[in-house]
Amino acid sequence: MTILTTVMTEAANAPDSGLAGWTVDLMDTLGLFGAALAVGMDNLFPPIPSEIILPLAGFAASQGTFSLTGALIATTVGSVSGAVLLYWLGAIFGRDRAVMVFDKVPLLKVSDLEKTEAWFAKHGGMAVFFGRMVPIFRSLISLPAGVEKMSFALFLLLTTLGSLIWNSIFVIAGYRLGENWDAVEPYANVFQKIVVGGVLLVIAVFVFVRVREKRRPTAA
Repeated sequence: MTILTTVMTEAANAPDSGLAGWTVDLMDTLGLFGAALAVGMDNLFPPIPSEIILPLAGFAASQGTFSLTGALIATTVGSVSGAVLLYWLGAIFGRDRAVMVFDKVPLLKVSDLEKTEAWFAKHGGMAVFFGRMVPIFRSLISLPAGVEKMSFALFLLLTTLGSLIWNSIFVIAGYRLGENWDAVEPYANVFQKIVVGGVLLVIAVFVFVRVREKRRPTAA
């Protein structure tokens, strides 16, 4: 049993099961590669919260499992790797298929895609950079960047910087909090709920407006 597992087992908040327990086992077994792998999976599967994984990586660093610098580098490499994979998936999917989707899905129009493209052409850099610090969007933002063929070098730079800032906040918090690493989670959950609530509100307004537009010709 390694230092990390021993400390976590003895701690009152020991995550012996679930995602936190799995993350501890992964970092115990694979070290920095395990931390990178866990964060990379967070990018590919948004329901896996980095707000749990990153503080745990910081806590592991505080217990000597690996260094703080190593934790920051590994988690950022994991974030960027997941984002790059999604970027290339978006590039492979391509604009032509995106047009087909917008043309066939109810309530969507090809003009919506064109407006999105125009917006992304102007603000894509900011969207990629700041999107790395927003729950759920940090994964999804890589797809339109790939579809729109954003410069890969620029995408890589902005993704790396955004990921490093976001990861550093949580990894350092976990490092300083030690066994109380999970104190970060409630605040992160509130932020995530605000983001999700905002997204749902935007979707609801969009559906309402689009349905009303479709009903107008019929009523006339």
